[in-house]
Amino acid sequence: MANDEIKKRVSDAIEVVRPYLQNDGGDISLVEVTDDLVVKVKLLGACGSCPYSIMTLKQGVEQAIRRDVPEIKEVVSV
Repeated sequence: MANDEIKKRVSDAIEVVRPYLQNDGGDISLVEVTDDLVVKVKLLGACGSCPYSIMTLKQGVEQAIRRDVPEIKEVVSV
């Protein structure tokens, strides 16, 4: 399992972007942080079916997480 401190920092970063997703009728949940520091998230609601969800994931969520947790390698949607 990934470092608990890293998972907490990732979770805190997700909480920062969550209101923006919720404003558009979506949401996000943290699925896991792998041992090789890949963050797995699930986009929910409108974000799960939006054609721009990959852009939201990479340009919004991943950038926010990497700003606060630079050791993260990648953020992927599951």
